[in-house]
Amino acid sequence: MLKEFDKKIVLEDGSEYYGYAFGAKDKERVTEIVFNTSMVGYQEIVSDPTYINQTVVMTYTLIGNYGITDEDFESKTLTIGGLVVREYNNFPSNFRYTKTLAELMEENDIPGIYGLDTRKLARSIRDNGSCKAYICAASTPLDKALEILKSTEFSKDEVAKVSCKKRWYSRTPNPKYNVVAIDCGIKLSIVRTLNAIGCNVTVIPWDTPASEVEMMKPDGIFISDGPGDPADAVAVIELIKELKGKYPIFGEGLGHQMISLAYGAKISKLKFGHRGCNHPIKDLETGLVSIETQNHSFVVDKDSLSATDLEATHINLLDDTVEGVKCQKDMVWGVQYYPGTEKGPKGSDNFFDKFIKVMKEGKANA
Repeated sequence: MLKEFDKKIVLEDGSEYYGYAFGAKDKERVTEIVFNTSMVGYQEIVSDPTYINQTVVMTYTLIGNYGITDEDFESKTLTIGGLVVREYNNFPSNFRYTKTLAELMEENDIPGIYGLDTRKLARSIRDNGSCKAYICAASTPLDKALEILKSTEFSKDEVAKVSCKKRWYSRTPNPKYNVVAIDCGIKLSIVRTLNAIGCNVTVIPWDTPASEVEMMKPDGIFISDGPGDPADAVAVIELIKELKGKYPIFGEGLGHQMISLAYGAKISKLKFGHRGCNHPIKDLETGLVSIETQNHSFVVDKDSLSATDLEATHINLLDDTVEGVKCQKDMVWGVQYYPGTEKGPKGSDNFFDKFIKVMKEGKANA
């Protein structure tokens, strides 16, 4: 006898997807629904601050099979809206795991649903675009669910919600450089990478004024990734305007978009965004192609760069969107993808190589 469905997802168009609850089973929530094409990395996804108020549909069929490991979190506080999977495995096989995915989600009030047709759901998002979705009990009447969806408005202060409230430090033995990281939703793997290449890192709140950053005497400034519309993070855009040309500045994800806005470029929202660890990115300077991880809804308008001091450095080979920008004279670079989270001979480590090189030159000329 088949188990009766106890959870469902309702989309704005009235479509319903029935399944079974896991994680915070009684939690009901309205979020934006998106999909991620990664085959692994579900722990990094559920702990990525950029997914605040978003329900993620995993297109890979089996999730949960290697559990959760304490060393692999991207954030200490989980803010993802929800998780949707085809098949959930609650009996991990991994000598490193400390708890199951369901246990982690239950502890952090994250609703999950499994057993539904994720292929059909992902195709709907691809064809119709990202939209509001309501995770609720299977017994919830459709008209009630649609009314809740219609009346729910999303806030525009996502960066403020995921940013740290006070500065914190991550030090490394024998440091060569001091980096100030503007926390718009920074991932811990980025901090670990900066430490590994000889940088002491001071992580500060997103709305820290430029004058305070200058008092820290950084060798370089890192603008982190984060959620939402980059145009809403006005304080960061103004900080970039004030500090560009004074210090090397590198931006990732949302940071890349805010750099572009600070220089006068335009930003637009993609139909369903880019989320996955299999995006082919071409370096326009070298011609090399690398496979990179990314998670974003907004993108820099390529044509608008011609009226700025920025030039495109990377493109996405799937849809020709801008994946990197630079202003050589101001020592400013940005990339849309996640740099340095995975080491490789010709991968995104080049991003941090540039950062180190420019900071080294700055110290030599000081």
